[in-house]
Amino acid sequence: MEDSFGKRAARLAAVLLLIIGCVLVLRPFISAILFAGVVVVSSWPLYQRLLRRLNGRRNIGALVMTLFLTLLVIAPLSLVAYNMADDIGRLFDQVRTAIDGEVLRTPPWLVDVPLVGPWLDGYLNNILGSREELTIAAKRMIEPARRFVTNGGMLLGGGVVQLLMATFVSFFLYRDGAGAMRVIGVGAARIFGDHAARVSITISQTVRGVMLGLLGTALAQALVAAIGFAIAGVPAVPLLAVLTFILSLVPVGPPLVWGSAAAWLFAHGHTGWGIFMVVWGLVLISGVDNVVRPMLISRGTILPFLLTFLGVLGGVVAFGFVGLFIGPTLLAVAYSLINEWTGSNAEIAAEA
Repeated sequence: MEDSFGKRAARLAAVLLLIIGCVLVLRPFISAILFAGVVVVSSWPLYQRLLRRLNGRRNIGALVMTLFLTLLVIAPLSLVAYNMADDIGRLFDQVRTAIDGEVLRTPPWLVDVPLVGPWLDGYLNNILGSREELTIAAKRMIEPARRFVTNGGMLLGGGVVQLLMATFVSFFLYRDGAGAMRVIGVGAARIFGDHAARVSITISQTVRGVMLGLLGTALAQALVAAIGFAIAGVPAVPLLAVLTFILSLVPVGPPLVWGSAAAWLFAHGHTGWGIFMVVWGLVLISGVDNVVRPMLISRGTILPFLLTFLGVLGGVVAFGFVGLFIGPTLLAVAYSLINEWTGSNAEIAAEA
């Protein structure tokens, strides 16, 4: 009896040590592996159709899907990271030139702002008119601005590296995914028993719905926003488009971008283009969310506002840039499984 207990304890200890060792080895790549898994699960039906057209040649099919992911996500992000460095450097040069060689004044419309306009106009003119006050304000702002820009650049650059690794991993997941799914199916059957098939369907449908909803809506809003910015003559269109793409993952995020662009146009005297930007943002950029998202995401995989917000922020903190997608997806899977377990999905379907 003691010998049997000792053998079981030794096997359990060996398994635990093996698991810990594997986690330590894969820890730097966990975010890339999770993102690759989410992308592969989301696009698996497309890959299956492609595979049938290629007569089952998995290597070619996996390569085509990987190249498509690279052209769709990684190449634009890399170009934007490069352009962002140029735009930020040019912006700092313009600010330095303005401070050194020009008399700065507030825009004329500021004084007409209700309640706080006259006070704010006088306060800012006092700072801008005094070289000492302007220098003190610049010193206070330059370090936080530099830190913010540096952290943002590191996050975006790290995101490109994570996406490159995820693309590399996704090739093998596409190519060997069928075998991996059989192994996972056997493991799920031993854990969940007769409910394994239902759990597997719930997870795959949730991942696919959330990823298509998030990514499709973000891409559509970024494209519409880029067109509007280009028409209105707003500078740094690629950077603003990427900001729209990222903030579209957060509820009420895109208005922060197109609203700032409209404010810039008003501040520079382009009143007509500012009005155009407001209308374009309200009707088209923000309207995309109400049209595209319902087409791509099913009712059962829609996350509540709080979970979506926490998923985006927590995902970035835990996984870096790719956490923008991993965080909401993980919470959506957990939310769907809890609804399935408690029978909430049936109630939602009955109310629909």
